[in-house]
Amino acid sequence: MSVNRNLSPYLGFRDTARAALDFYADVFGGKLEVTTFGEFGMGEDDAERALIMHGQLTVDGEVLLMASDTPREMDLPAASSTRLALFGGPEDDARLRGYWAALAAEGSIEMPLEIAPWGDAFGQLTDRFGTPWFVNIAGEQPQG
Repeated sequence: MSVNRNLSPYLGFRDTARAALDFYADVFGGKLEVTTFGEFGMGEDDAERALIMHGQLTVDGEVLLMASDTPREMDLPAASSTRLALFGGPEDDARLRGYWAALAAEGSIEMPLEIAPWGDAFGQLTDRFGTPWFVNIAGEQPQG
């Protein structure tokens, strides 16, 4: 998987960051590292100390995404209209369709992954943790 070395999305959750990060590690593979609030001496009670202060998923040596739980005393940021995007070419078709299927499990599909008017396979969904995704698989380009 080719990952942009300069930008990594940082996702915020309310008490579900560990489950979400475990899910994304199952989907994408890689190495998951998490630190709890309790490891930094923070948190009002045992439940809050067990929450994720910072987690990151590294795939092929590059950070793919990061996430944390938002403490109870802070407002959870409103869901954004920004989507995470997975792009690839025809050679990535099977891998991206596998990611699509895993992300769609228990989620909601807004637009099925199918051939779009521009010739690519394209779809959009929201996974079971509320994270919105685009998947685009470039079609074969004409030789010219």
